[in-house]
Amino acid sequence: MAHGRMDHSQAPVLQAIADYHARGDLSFTPPGHKQGRGVDRRVLDVLGADVFKSDVLVMNGLDDRLMTNGVLSKAMDLMADAVDADHAFFSTCGSSLSVKTCIITVARPGEKLLVSRNAHKSVIAGVIISGIEPVWVHPRWDAHWQWAYPPGVDEVREAFGRAPEAKGMLLITPTDYGTCAAIKGVAEVCHSFDRPLIVDEAWGAHLPFHPDLPAWAMDAGADLCVTSVHKMGAGLEQSSVYHLKGDRIDPAILSMRADLLDTTSPSALVYAALDGWRRQMAEHGHELLDRAVGLAGEVRSRLRDLVTVIDREHVVHPDRADDHDPLKVVLDLAELGISGYTASDWLREHHRVDVGLADHRRIAAQVTVADDASTVDRLCDAVADLVEHADGLPRARRVDVPAPGELELEQAMRPRDAFYADADHVPVREAVGRICAETISPYPPGVPAALPGEVITQPVVDYLLSGHEAGMYLPDPTDSEFRTIRVVSRNG
Repeated sequence: MAHGRMDHSQAPVLQAIADYHARGDLSFTPPGHKQGRGVDRRVLDVLGADVFKSDVLVMNGLDDRLMTNGVLSKAMDLMADAVDADHAFFSTCGSSLSVKTCIITVARPGEKLLVSRNAHKSVIAGVIISGIEPVWVHPRWDAHWQWAYPPGVDEVREAFGRAPEAKGMLLITPTDYGTCAAIKGVAEVCHSFDRPLIVDEAWGAHLPFHPDLPAWAMDAGADLCVTSVHKMGAGLEQSSVYHLKGDRIDPAILSMRADLLDTTSPSALVYAALDGWRRQMAEHGHELLDRAVGLAGEVRSRLRDLVTVIDREHVVHPDRADDHDPLKVVLDLAELGISGYTASDWLREHHRVDVGLADHRRIAAQVTVADDASTVDRLCDAVADLVEHADGLPRARRVDVPAPGELELEQAMRPRDAFYADADHVPVREAVGRICAETISPYPPGVPAALPGEVITQPVVDYLLSGHEAGMYLPDPTDSEFRTIRVVSRNG
């Protein structure tokens, strides 16, 4: 992709912070630590003084009272230019907020929106907050690997057939496992109904910057795209950008709806990291990602004789995924007889190597532009040692993973109505047949097994109970011990 329309050597937010330091401004505004002067020395010893020195108010700090220098707008224009979007919007509240902004922009309360059922819990929160009526588009299920791929073109077309009045589609791709949807084909279906496509591409911030990576949503016909730069890019935690292209969505309306959710006290640190990352990728992204892809390939090659490495040929197929992100290295441990939960804990305890995803049979490591030969060596050595010790580790406990179709629960109430309904807590095994009033998401990847308004089934109860006993993390049920489930009251 060319990045030639604008001068990408600029970094307006970073320059504004440097100018603020050079001017020697004295602040009588937030933040109250006043560039670190009020911070406890014990805090500075851990975090460093420069963090606080650059934590500057945007309005009447980096810019003037009326924002006439356009520091932030220039930075967002550069971001849009770098990724071939018409508009870019920075968020300091992560893609969890960005995707909610997109939902409330495309559909009003009570209106229908097609939504991939493999959505992250943040999308479900957006469905609840917005009051929309979701039309679930069920993902493709792989019984062998026991995971879901994004829905395909046929599934989206069928969903529009069920709900032609739907205001658009929200597609989640890539998944936490690196599997990707056919964005171009899905966009064509949406546009045939003159409806916009939103892509929750939280794991794909790097995709615009190398031609050998899976398709970037803006290049594949999407109208709105959400990215988490902190995930696969070099942004600080909570850094997100959502992008707009085309004329199906009014940027002024998108900005207005964003204002309902955005913080009025954004972090200049997050903005600055986004700004610097865009400059880095526009100038050097191709070569940096070349190296990262090569390193990920080296990891796969070195581990392939030790453990099952899930490669592109395992997942890319007309009935499975459309593409696969090579920077996601997924290891299946079923043949070793240990769970991903056990493996993750062991790697952390014995090698201080942390993996992002662990489920009942897998772990996943992401390789980024931050990696080099030394980090790859450490990862490979740690996994090799894990394999050597696997026989002495606890055996994986059986998890009753539902069969294909058994995770497609009946939506008996709108999620918002069920979430706010009068509710009772009932023992988990007695919740079968009741309407769920909370979100229950194995994390990671954070895709709900049950969400508000769905009728709880025996297979889902068996899955959650067996998973919880095997080490699955369930962060969102109101009963943290998962002895009960919150269900809609029969007296409500």
